Amino acid sequence: MENLGRIALVLSALALPASLPALAQDGDAASGERVFRQCMACHAVGEGAQNKIGPQLNELIGRQPGSLESYTYSPAFVAFGEGKTWDAALLNEFLAAPRSVVKGTKMAYPGLRNDKQRADVIAYIESFSTGQ
Repeated sequence: MENLGRIALVLSALALPASLPALAQDGDAASGERVFRQCMACHAVGEGAQNKIGPQLNELIGRQPGSLESYTYSPAFVAFGEGKTWDAALLNEFLAAPRSVVKGTKMAYPGLRNDKQRADVIAYIESFSTGQ
């Protein structure tokens, strides 16, 4: 009987990825462009993008968090980025609750709670990364 419990636990763990929030592969970049309007007060993306209150987000995917040389990050964000690389999963986690993921970040945005909107904005940001 104990083995049946272990088997059920393993099977439920294997099913977990299907229940995770949608990521960029499920997102729509065109819809993400509309969602990104919330971000434009602090961030830019696309041709000629410049740093604002926050860093420009071109080539974000594949880059170490807190490593854009032309932007001064908070010490908390630099520490958070050590050993990490931005990908859809990390960006999804961060965008859901930035200040919970990076305690001490200067980013004031409270987070994007809607899974579909996060997937869409991630797809939009990914479209400005040549590695995608």
